[in-house]
Amino acid sequence: MNLNRRTVLAGGAAGLATSLFHASALAQASGPIRVGVLIPLTGSTSQFGASMAKAAQLAAEEINAAGGIKGRNIEILTEDDQSNPEAAVRAARKLIDVDKVIAICGTYASSVTSAVAPLCWGAKLPLFTASGADSITALPHQGYIFRTQPTTFLQGTRAGQFALELGAKNVFFMGPQTPFAQSYLDTISATVTKAGGTGGGLIYEDKKASYRSEVDRALKGNPDAIVFGGYVPDTAVVMRDLFRAGYDKRRIGFSFGVNPKLLESAPVDLLEGTYSLVGSAAVSSQTYKRLAAKLKTDAVDAYTCQVYDHINLVALALAAGGANTSGQVIQANVRGISQDPAGKVVDSAAEGMKLLAAGTKVNYDGASGPLEFAENGDVKGVFFRYEQIKAGKLVVTRIA
Repeated sequence: MNLNRRTVLAGGAAGLATSLFHASALAQASGPIRVGVLIPLTGSTSQFGASMAKAAQLAAEEINAAGGIKGRNIEILTEDDQSNPEAAVRAARKLIDVDKVIAICGTYASSVTSAVAPLCWGAKLPLFTASGADSITALPHQGYIFRTQPTTFLQGTRAGQFALELGAKNVFFMGPQTPFAQSYLDTISATVTKAGGTGGGLIYEDKKASYRSEVDRALKGNPDAIVFGGYVPDTAVVMRDLFRAGYDKRRIGFSFGVNPKLLESAPVDLLEGTYSLVGSAAVSSQTYKRLAAKLKTDAVDAYTCQVYDHINLVALALAAGGANTSGQVIQANVRGISQDPAGKVVDSAAEGMKLLAAGTKVNYDGASGPLEFAENGDVKGVFFRYEQIKAGKLVVTRIA
């Protein structure tokens, strides 16, 4: 073989490149497993963002304290979606392309989830979401979306039924332009109409200083119940204008609009008697109680519970998947560790990982409830919590 300085140098460079490649691969295989958390820390939907971030970190700390995923720690990389789809896409690209996460968890606003979902399934990364819009799991996501929040259809049906239970016969929906607004309007109207009542509604422009013209339109039909479908900022303005218009009948909202943050944003007498409807966390479970204790609170919102569960699902799916750690492994194993009737019921990833290592099947029940997923990725078997504002506080009236 004819060797010269150029071929020797080329061979050396090639060898160095190969060594660097193997060193990088080894570092990736032995370093922390990165999981992205994309949540609203700022903007109009940020009321739950801080607690969602804490719950994700708590889950990771528990997993790492138990030895991690086959000796590798979970590292949580949190990005602020700013309650804005464009900002969310930029953040998701960073998580996927730069940080090399193997899953994204926590997306809350449906517009954000709809925007980042194609990036996730395109990269073969699971997206665990707390968004409700029906359209999300209708996307061609190839099995990479797992929704832990009740769908808009289910929420709207429950809201319509609840209005009827309260004695309403003429129900009107008011909400901003979002991916779920029309679905709420249609579902609530259909539910009420089917029971012999009258349903209607309007969808308004977001971020207005006054909704008096929309309120006047709503009151023309003399509704005996109004359902709010907005987030806290616009819900507070709508309720103020309803109060000024003298409306004193039934008012029902969803937890993303009628919650403790709303109580801080509007006078008590304006809100008194308003109902709130939310997909309930598993408040009687040990998982929920443990999370509440670590967060040092008496009550944990359902969205925070869901993000906690997202991290646990990722960890258990990886633990069940052999040596490989990838988004595809997570996607393939989520249902096996969360809804196997033959699995031992566990309430933490730490407990589940030990059993999986011993060859025992597991069935994870989380802080947000039993986590069984339909073929399209929607969670099944959810409960709802009904609350009412009384003397400036949200009081639970029932869970069903």
